[in-house]
Amino acid sequence: MPGRVTVKDVAAQAGVSAMTVSYAFNRPGRVAEDTRRRVLEVADRLGYRPDRTARALRSGRSGQLGVVLGEHLSYAFDDPQAAQFLAGVADVCVEDDLGMVLIPTGGDSGDVDRVRDAAVDAYVLWTTTEDDPVLAAVSAGGRPAAVQGGPARPGIVRVGPDDRAAAAAVATAALADGGTPVVVSFPLDRSREARVGPAAGLPGHVPFPVTRERLAGYRDAVTAAGRDWATVPVAVVERNERAQGAWAARALGLGAGAVVLAMSDELALGVHAELGGRAARIAGWDASAAALAAGVVSVTNPLREQGRACARAALDPSAPVPEVAWEVVG
Repeated sequence: MPGRVTVKDVAAQAGVSAMTVSYAFNRPGRVAEDTRRRVLEVADRLGYRPDRTARALRSGRSGQLGVVLGEHLSYAFDDPQAAQFLAGVADVCVEDDLGMVLIPTGGDSGDVDRVRDAAVDAYVLWTTTEDDPVLAAVSAGGRPAAVQGGPARPGIVRVGPDDRAAAAAVATAALADGGTPVVVSFPLDRSREARVGPAAGLPGHVPFPVTRERLAGYRDAVTAAGRDWATVPVAVVERNERAQGAWAARALGLGAGAVVLAMSDELALGVHAELGGRAARIAGWDASAAALAAGVVSVTNPLREQGRACARAALDPSAPVPEVAWEVVG
């Protein structure tokens, strides 16, 4: 058939209306299975493909789910836990026949426009700070959204575990046999400034909610163990990487008897590589196979499930959000 094949061409050949052809592709539940099969066979024979761009313009929907990463794009592939989270989002996109658009933000002036102008129907956000202007733009933009780990905002569903309770539990397990506690912390704020000093020198309010809640949990456990939290050495890293964990071990001058409370398995593995067997105990987070094999005590943090839950919450904010269960292992 010369020229571009249209819906009307398929309808004429299949002996149905143009609306039935549209339903066969876009709302298959409204078409009898035999009719749909006939329409698809004719469409395939004629070489017809639905024009998704035109459909998006008519419906006002892009068929895309945006994932705001809050990290450099390579982080999505380098960090094993971020990869698990994105795989969970991708699971839902596959199930719902949606595309997934990665929108990395790096703290520059173009972040808000990059996110706001994305041709997506909803957003999933990787954890960020309370003062992140991207968070405010998404909250005010009218499109539904969900964030892993927080912070929660009106119009944005939070998905994540009870970080404070889990941090207290893993720290309590690590300190069970005694030792001197030290902390290897995620960044405190958007500056991502590395720093080393006693816990007493930490700011009164930490804008990163995940960091803040885990620090609070460590403080709970350290205090319950009869230790003075104010004197606990804390190394704040710039990024969640093993090399940063190794840097923290050197910066803290760690040696025998230290109980290291690290906010991720990647940081814990960096400490482990730097110290070998000199640490009394190392605690991490995520319960990765590599960390457990290295003897790290950790917390399960099912990020693939959280990716799925975030995607579902973004696509249907009225749906109940499942509780994220955790346990201490290792």
